[in-house]
Amino acid sequence: MTAVLGRGTCGGHVTLLFTVDDLEDDPMKQGSLGAGLCLADGAEAIARAESGEYSLKVKFLDGNGDSSMFQQVLDLLREDIPAITEHSWEIAIRNQLPSSQGFGMSAAGAVAAAVAFQRALGLPHEESMRRSFAIAHLVERHNSTGLGDVTALAAGGVERRLIPGAPYSGADLLNGPGKAEGWSKSIPVVLAWRASPGRHTSEYIDDVDWKQSITEAGINQMNHLSEGVWDNSRWKELLDSAEAFAKHSGLSEDASRSALVKSGQNAAQRTGLGSDTTVLLCMLGESIAIVPRELSGSITLDSLLTELAEEGLDSTLTYVGSVS
Repeated sequence: MTAVLGRGTCGGHVTLLFTVDDLEDDPMKQGSLGAGLCLADGAEAIARAESGEYSLKVKFLDGNGDSSMFQQVLDLLREDIPAITEHSWEIAIRNQLPSSQGFGMSAAGAVAAAVAFQRALGLPHEESMRRSFAIAHLVERHNSTGLGDVTALAAGGVERRLIPGAPYSGADLLNGPGKAEGWSKSIPVVLAWRASPGRHTSEYIDDVDWKQSITEAGINQMNHLSEGVWDNSRWKELLDSAEAFAKHSGLSEDASRSALVKSGQNAAQRTGLGSDTTVLLCMLGESIAIVPRELSGSITLDSLLTELAEEGLDSTLTYVGSVS
């Protein structure tokens, strides 16, 4: 019996500021305004199928994970692609970043898996990508694991989300309702996190009080970030807005995140990078992103990894991903 294979990849995403827009009954219209960084590192999925009874086996190549999410992806795909049900499936997942730490890994995994399933069946690339983003958005909303990560990833690079909702929808998968824009430059990003996972995203976005404080702070920042051309001239403005959002939403003081930022600043100071970098909170993990203050010239952030370990944090070096 001949087996077919397909591979999908998708980078992670760091939300720096956002709103909670989930009042619409249609999950395709739910999402967030906001801004953040799409990452070069994320999730990889390898799908394998043979003719047989419809089923799915999930294997995680770097630890444990939530296999139910990948079953959701496959079940949603079969609604559009009946041939899915003519196969028994296996999928292997490799995550380059930890889950539940604010790196958009549930969105990245759902997109990568959806792409892998479709490529195994030889479906056209562009159509597969659009369908993957649409399905990943539905899965994210069903599980309350994210609001705007998928729409952000569909834009890529340094992104701003201008209209809430899925990036593609409808039978033809032509457009939103969601809308996002991105620009890209090879910007180094050091991610650092506490070893134990933080609070689940749903504890914030499904909580009435958090939803209000987050949305008010996000709207205040997006009132000016949404205006004008979106390009690398807005970098410093984005960093300032991210810090203001963290403070005014109350998130910087929750779950000892202020101590996490201080640890990042301490590490940067010891490496002589204190004045050249900014430490930002990743929403909604217990994690930080350390990035250059300026985009002119080159800066090396590798030395931060050792110092972050001295602060008791796990860390990795990645880069801003390309525009999708």
